[in-house]
Amino acid sequence: MPTPHYRQPRYRVIADQLRERIESGNIPPGALLPTESALTSEFRASRGTVRQAIALLREAGLVTTEHGRGTSAVPTPHGHNSNQSSESNTELREIAADAELAALFDVEVGATLVGQQRVNRRNGVVESVVRSYRLHLSGK
Repeated sequence: MPTPHYRQPRYRVIADQLRERIESGNIPPGALLPTESALTSEFRASRGTVRQAIALLREAGLVTTEHGRGTSAVPTPHGHNSNQSSESNTELREIAADAELAALFDVEVGATLVGQQRVNRRNGVVESVVRSYRLHLSGK
């Protein structure tokens, strides 16, 4: 008896399963998807197949990928349930690099970085907090 994914390319099957996790909230907006290695193991697929699945989700606007950070779910424009309200607040501020950030950015401890924090809420409840940092580019 054929399954619902009968004769579909493997990457589409993987993309459909990840899409369901994102749309159901199992992977909330702003949250990182499992690593490529974890997905290759979970789905018993090659890295190329997993990358094709992620590319399909990226084209659909469901995920975004940052080099060195990974792939994260993006908030859906209307949400899965139209009766729910979503909001996202973003705050930017200059911060002094601590030892860990200084090592990551290859700068001195205390160097100025720009920190960004995005808080995603649905119906007033915090769903995710995403923090990122970048080098402070003076004069730009």
